[in-house]
Amino acid sequence: MSKLGTLGARLHRGEIGYDFVGKRKIWYGISILITITAILGLTVRGLNMGIEFQGGAVFTTEKTSVSVSQAETFAEEASGHDAVVQKLGNGGLRVQIASIDTAKSDEIKEKLAADLKVDSEKINADLVGPSWGDQVANKAWQGLAIFMVLVVIYLAIAFEWRMAIAALVALIHDITITVGIYALVGFEVTPGTVIGLLTILGYSLYDTVVVFDSLKEQTKDITKQTRWTYSDVADRSINGTLVRSINTTVVALLPVAGLLFIGGGVLGAGMLNDISLSLFVGLAAGAYSSIFIATPLVADLKESEPQMKALRKRVLAKRAQSAAKGESLEPQVAEGAYYDDEDPEDVAPAVVGPRNQPASRTRGRGRPSGKRR
Repeated sequence: MSKLGTLGARLHRGEIGYDFVGKRKIWYGISILITITAILGLTVRGLNMGIEFQGGAVFTTEKTSVSVSQAETFAEEASGHDAVVQKLGNGGLRVQIASIDTAKSDEIKEKLAADLKVDSEKINADLVGPSWGDQVANKAWQGLAIFMVLVVIYLAIAFEWRMAIAALVALIHDITITVGIYALVGFEVTPGTVIGLLTILGYSLYDTVVVFDSLKEQTKDITKQTRWTYSDVADRSINGTLVRSINTTVVALLPVAGLLFIGGGVLGAGMLNDISLSLFVGLAAGAYSSIFIATPLVADLKESEPQMKALRKRVLAKRAQSAAKGESLEPQVAEGAYYDDEDPEDVAPAVVGPRNQPASRTRGRGRPSGKRR
C-alpha cells in the first residue's frame, strides 16, 4: 500500500489525527482575512461584467499584426468607451466594447477596419442589448437563490438545521472568495462564470455532506458515554475523510489548471478563463471550507446545546480523574462506534482491535455486548 493509502487507513481507524476543531479559531481567522480581502477587491475594483450582462458589441477580426494594446487604443478612440481586447489563437482579435447601440456599432466597425488595416466585411460584429443582459443577470441571481434554499431544506431534513446553517455559511464563503478573486484579477464575468460558480457550489456541498454523514453516524447516542465530546467525534469525522477529500480535490483541480494556465495562458484562449478561474478558485475554496469551516462550525453550534455542555463537563471531569490516577483517555472514536444503555458512564465506543480482527467489547462475564440499533 502507498504511503498516502497507509496514512488514510490510519486516519480512518482513528490511530492518528489532527485537531481541526480544536484549532478552529485559526481557520476562522484565515477565512475572515481572505473574505475581507475579497470584499475590498469587490468594493474598490468591482467586477468586469461581460457584454452578456451589460450590453454592447463584440467585434472579431481576421489575422492582424496589430498588438493588443494598440487595438485597445484604436477601439477606445473609435467608440469613446473602454474596450477589452483579446488575442485569438488564429492571430485575430476579439474587441469588446460595452454600452453601444446598433447604429453606432456600424460606425465603430468601419473605423476599426481602417485602423487595424483589415477588410470591414471580414469583421464579425455581435450585438447584445442591455435589456437582455439584465435578464441574464436576474436569472443568474434567481438560480443562485433557489440553489441555496434547496440546499438548506435538504440538509435540514437529511441531517439537522445546524448542519444546514454550517453548509450555507461554507457556500457563501466559497462564493465570496471566488467573486473577490475575479474582482482582484480583473477577469471578465460571463454566463460561463455563473455556470462555474454553480458547479463549484455543488462540489463543495458534496464534500461537506460526506463529512456530515460520517459525523451523524458516529454521534448517535453520544450523550450515553463520558469519554468523548462532540468536538472529539467531529475531529474523527474530518480525519476519517481527509485523504478522500484531498484526492478528489487534486484530481478535480488538475484538468481545470490545464484549462486555466495552459489553455488560457499559454495558448491564449482567453474565453476559457471565464469558467476555468471560477472552477479553480472555487474547488480549492470548497475543499478548504468543507474541512476547516463547515464541520468546526457544526461542532461550535452543537457544543452550545445544554446536553452537549453537560457532556463536555462529564468528559473533562472523567479525564481529570483518570489523569490523577495516571491513566490516559485517548479522545478518538473508532468507526462503527456504539454505546451501551446498561452502563452509560463507563462503556465507551468500541475500539478497533488488531489488524484483521473485528472490534468488540466484552462485559464482566466475557460476553460481547450487543450492538445498539
